[in-house]
Amino acid sequence: MKQNGFLGLLFNALFLTFIAAPLVVVILVAFTDKGFISLPFDGASLRWFRAILDNDQIVGAFWLSVRLALVAATIGVALALPAALAIARYRFPGRAALTGFFLSPMMIPAVVLGIAFLRFLSLLGLGGSFWALCATHVIIVLPYALRLALSSAIGLDRDAERAALSCGASRFTAFRRVVLPMIRTGVAGGWVLSFIQSFDELTMTIFVATPGTTLPVAMYNQIAQTIDPLVASVSTVLIVGTVVLMLVLDRMVGLDRVLIGETR
Repeated sequence: MKQNGFLGLLFNALFLTFIAAPLVVVILVAFTDKGFISLPFDGASLRWFRAILDNDQIVGAFWLSVRLALVAATIGVALALPAALAIARYRFPGRAALTGFFLSPMMIPAVVLGIAFLRFLSLLGLGGSFWALCATHVIIVLPYALRLALSSAIGLDRDAERAALSCGASRFTAFRRVVLPMIRTGVAGGWVLSFIQSFDELTMTIFVATPGTTLPVAMYNQIAQTIDPLVASVSTVLIVGTVVLMLVLDRMVGLDRVLIGETR
């Protein structure tokens, strides 16, 4: 109270309320017993949560989104890690331009990327392919993995790596046993953010994926075609799952270490 003052605490409370209010409304709508979106409602029901399991398209889209996000995040981190180490360790002509090139997908509107990917994949005859969709998602998530890996690699003390090399370790062994543990928080944080970005991506994916392929696209099609609260129940499951995952990560590792690379 003394540090922030009453007005500061009031502003923070109002801001958090403003941010959380839409989520609360979505959760309440998911428990309606009506066949349409209704709030307030007369009685609560779990019918729309049971309807998720009966909808094969939603369930299939969820698991495909999980596989897509796992592959895209893993490949994105595998590509971002050597790039981050090269940018952080060496000074070479075009270093800033190369960094900007890797981060450019964050600055290009998703609609523009979607149209460009659609045209490119159509020319190659790869439209609707899972691996083509993975490639587009890798491009989308690469900047997130690179930013966090780069934040851990910049200023990294190389004395421990040199000591390992002087003791006879190979460069790969020194990287695996010395360098990687020192930057693992940035790498893990980049993987988590990449997974979330890939799983949640809609605007670009809707151009290159077949209808109902991923969960965001399936939910978008559901909203466009019907007015039932099924999407609200799916969103509620995702919200609760995300909160539980964040709590588990915070208790096991610490969100500050995973997301911003801080050490305790």
